Amino acid sequence: MRIEYDRDTCVGMFQCVAEWDAFERDMDAGKATLVDATEIEEGVFSLEVSDDEELDAKFAARTCPVDAIRLYDDDGERVI
Repeated sequence: MRIEYDRDTCVGMFQCVAEWDAFERDMDAGKATLVDATEIEEGVFSLEVSDDEELDAKFAARTCPVDAIRLYDDDGERVI
């Protein structure tokens, strides 16, 4: 599973931070940061999700009020 996070869309509600420790608060920017992610295009970050973190990643994506977090399965199909 792979997660993509659109930081430009983020409005800084930080619900993702509460759901998964791969996200951290960036209080200076007023947005979350996806730790250890790779920027795949301007403002969009991607990270491979380990099997044991899939549930937390799903919760983080589902709680985002502006859909800045997307999850894709191993076939590239969007899950959330």
